[in-house]
Amino acid sequence: MFYWILKFIVIGPIVRLLFRPWVEGLENVPTEGPVILAPNHLSFMDSIFVPLMVPRRVVYLGKSDYFGKWYSWFFRGAGVIPVRREGGEAGEAALNAGIEQLRQGLAVGIYPEGTRSPDGKLYRGKTGVARMALRGECPIVPVSLIGTFEVQPPGKKLPRIKRVGIRFGRPLDFSRYEGKDDDRFVLRSITDELMYEIMMLSGQEYVDEYAAKVKKRMNGGGAAPVVERDRVAAG
Repeated sequence: MFYWILKFIVIGPIVRLLFRPWVEGLENVPTEGPVILAPNHLSFMDSIFVPLMVPRRVVYLGKSDYFGKWYSWFFRGAGVIPVRREGGEAGEAALNAGIEQLRQGLAVGIYPEGTRSPDGKLYRGKTGVARMALRGECPIVPVSLIGTFEVQPPGKKLPRIKRVGIRFGRPLDFSRYEGKDDDRFVLRSITDELMYEIMMLSGQEYVDEYAAKVKKRMNGGGAAPVVERDRVAAG
């Protein structure tokens, strides 16, 4: 109930008034049944714009850091599922949390880049979204957010008032890979196809490197660039 109150009474009307979002391809989002919505990630506000424009309920996997703070009520009410983003067991727990929601017939939002773009470019996708789609037996709808980087780029606390757009691409069916959710070559192939569709929808420049590594290097971490042999690495 709180989700719909936020969407239609509290947050939704304000967002629509200020940012006047335009939408293309909404008919590509299935009206029922499990589906993954996979957007590019440019702004903190991306997780508000996409669910606002989709008539069905959308749950997101979100950083556990957002919970336990004074504003955690908003994320819980908005249907964000808290997960830890570290690898290993935490990564598997996040995957299972998404699959559980899919098996309940929900739409799950997940950012294949894993983190926000540091400069507005589209970065290499992690393969968790592919694994989730195969295990959850559902299609993936590529989504492109346009203009949200200018609304709230990294480091900017308050958003600028600017019109934004959302494009929903055709659903991608990967059922032909059933039973191959642990095949790293299959997972990389699915992920690369998804990122290509997002690139075509958004018009962004694509960088074959993980955004998290680029951020680390930009912040003085000295991370080495991803090389071609890493193309089959799991996300």
